[in-house]
Amino acid sequence: MLKQYKYIYFLGIGGIGMSALARWFKINGFEVAGYDRTPTALTDTLQEEGISVHFEDSVAMIPADFLQNTTQTLVVLTPAVPADHSEYNYLKDNGFTIQKRSQVLGLIAGGMFTIGIAGTHGKTTTSSMTAHLLRHAGVNCSAFLGGITQNYGTNMLLNEPADDLSQVPCIVEADEFDRSFLTLFPEIAVVTSTDADHLDIYGSHASVLDSFSAYVSQIKPSGRLFMRTGLELADKTRAQVAEYSLNEGDYHAENVHIENACFIFDAVHPNGRINNLTLQVPGFHNVENAIAAIAVGLEIGLSEEQIRSGINTFGGVKRRFEYYLKTDSKVLIDDYAHHPAEVSAFLSSAKALYPDRHVTAIFQPHLYSRTRDFSEEFAKSLSLADSVILLDIYPARELPIQGVTSDLIFDRITCDKVLCKKSELVELIKNRSTDVVATIGAGDIDRYIEPIKTVLQSV
Repeated sequence: MLKQYKYIYFLGIGGIGMSALARWFKINGFEVAGYDRTPTALTDTLQEEGISVHFEDSVAMIPADFLQNTTQTLVVLTPAVPADHSEYNYLKDNGFTIQKRSQVLGLIAGGMFTIGIAGTHGKTTTSSMTAHLLRHAGVNCSAFLGGITQNYGTNMLLNEPADDLSQVPCIVEADEFDRSFLTLFPEIAVVTSTDADHLDIYGSHASVLDSFSAYVSQIKPSGRLFMRTGLELADKTRAQVAEYSLNEGDYHAENVHIENACFIFDAVHPNGRINNLTLQVPGFHNVENAIAAIAVGLEIGLSEEQIRSGINTFGGVKRRFEYYLKTDSKVLIDDYAHHPAEVSAFLSSAKALYPDRHVTAIFQPHLYSRTRDFSEEFAKSLSLADSVILLDIYPARELPIQGVTSDLIFDRITCDKVLCKKSELVELIKNRSTDVVATIGAGDIDRYIEPIKTVLQSV
């Protein structure tokens, strides 16, 4: 129970998910502090909100009140913290309660009406859309998201106080990484996809599928599962099951077309249809994500007009088909896609939006293991672009793997292509003829967006 704690200390407070929990605890009256390796925009925001954050691995930097009250201090740990971290070992050796983010999120969500949105891709946008539909309709709710929403400028929404939190919806982006979502027991669940991913954690696609099966088995028996058509999960849960997709299922879209860079569509559901919805966030995949969010909204009891207004006003998520430049001659889009299916969905939509223009994809592979496991699929997805600029692999949490480089992808790309180091990227853009440019990847490629934008605006 959370009530026994007064102090919450975060080891790795700067991540998108950890920072959301830190904010929740701070706003709800707990004393909050934390460590992270390097300052970021997120840690800057936490400090501005009154949370103490330091960047040196030193026990002396932990606030004294936290250290002196062992039983009242909960330590929240991110897997990125190494085993030899001195603060971690001190807290562990001195009897502090240490839990993973997923365990703590499970504690919070367990006291609320949980809507868990899972999937190897699509979950951030779908959970953000769902949260916006409810909040825009005036529903008292919380949300813990994996991205910064454009509508609210944050990765979390906080509910208003309520006598009975068990009836207050809590939208949770249910992360399959490290099997984190298995701490959740949702009333409503969405599964967008179960593709092979995180094989450095799971080892095989079969193991990924087992984990999703376990997740849906934890849905309350009186609850509801909305799963993408074709996923084989219906017999893994006692909850009611409905299917959705872009083109078929109990919930699907019809009459999808593009007007003024917006996607217009009808949402078909078991009890009727909602016509002429306007989605400002481009992408056929985002129309499908919207269908899932609409299914949840209808289940919660939102009206047709509430859903229409919510979809029409959804501004998207940072780094998900995010425009940085949009003129008649130059377009710059950034996207977090880091799995072949995500890259394919993004580039297919970009080509549909700009069918007569030259699309250049700048891609930074994320993780050596993912590059090794999906090099052929990445090459096929990237070849949807007119030309590709391929960067070196962003290692994130991994050490190099012998023989694994961006060449594994590069050699298989069938369109115009060039291999480039990050340090040479901006100069390369200066000397190339560009039209529609997309930066793609989950690493630090977003640091180059503003320099690229400056170059595009100068030519």
